[in-house]
Amino acid sequence: MSVEKTFWGITKDGKEVHKYFIANEQGANIEVIDYGAILVSVCVPDNTGLLRDVVLGYDRLEDYEENPNFFGATIGRSGNRIANGRFEINSVIYQMDQNENENNVHSGKNGFEKRIWNVDEADRDHVVFSLLSPDGDEGFPGEFKISVTYTLTEENEVKIHYSGICDKDTVANMTNHSYFNLGGHDSGLVLDQILQINADSFTPVADSKSIPTGEIAPVKGTPMDFTEGKPIGRDIEADFEQLIFTGGYDHNYVLNNQNGTVRLAAKAKSEESGIGLEVYTDTPGVQFYAGNFISGPAGKDGVSYEPRAGFCLETQYYPNSINEPGFPSPILKKGDWYETTTIYHFI
Repeated sequence: MSVEKTFWGITKDGKEVHKYFIANEQGANIEVIDYGAILVSVCVPDNTGLLRDVVLGYDRLEDYEENPNFFGATIGRSGNRIANGRFEINSVIYQMDQNENENNVHSGKNGFEKRIWNVDEADRDHVVFSLLSPDGDEGFPGEFKISVTYTLTEENEVKIHYSGICDKDTVANMTNHSYFNLGGHDSGLVLDQILQINADSFTPVADSKSIPTGEIAPVKGTPMDFTEGKPIGRDIEADFEQLIFTGGYDHNYVLNNQNGTVRLAAKAKSEESGIGLEVYTDTPGVQFYAGNFISGPAGKDGVSYEPRAGFCLETQYYPNSINEPGFPSPILKKGDWYETTTIYHFI
């Protein structure tokens, strides 16, 4: 196992950015950068032993500074959507940036994916990034000290561990926004890839603004059902209101077995490449996004990514959970430790 650090560019405001390359003894490797604590690449062997990069991304720093799709991004303090960019904690109302359909998405225009992170450790099989988010940052209360650790194991697991503490009650709902294509980032659409989600229910959205109604609805008998593996594209164009609202899958799934431990949340596989993915998490939900609106600059190797060229499995508290008393609470109490782990295991 080894970590290699290289200079990768200079931001528009003159800050240096470095890339960290981690390889295991099996030949698999990942790359992360200290800009946004972004996961840039994940290269794993296919059924012939050749390495394929299975996450979408860019070759140039300037494209990550734009990054309209949040490729590989560390999202914080809160992933997904907050209705009207507004929430209340301890009888105080906080107003955030309304950066999507009057709502706040992924914490606003200057979320954690736009920051230069400190590198506290880069050794053998892992890199530890840290960030100090001041009181009032993007509208959130409290000074939040957060670290994100990326580890590559010999079993081809990419482990992402988040740890933090805040001096006021705040919202903590971090996630990683990688887009996976198990045929390789340059292999076209993911509609034939098989997905299974360990969730009997999902949170329906009210309309095209994608804020949940507060209901927890069963997936059985609907196109939302991934309890048995099926191709992502099989039902994506179904005449079903939830899919029409969001242009395809972009929904939070209520994971089974919510006991606070890391457990299997989802599985995916490309029959063509033979590459499989297992997702493990201790969070209550996962957002399955089928990449319906991928757009922007050309990606790695000059590839023009089309809509549905990658899918996301964003482990999380439910969207707008801060405003829904019936949903698991994303509030981190003053002085308590925020700890959560997500594992992407490639098989």
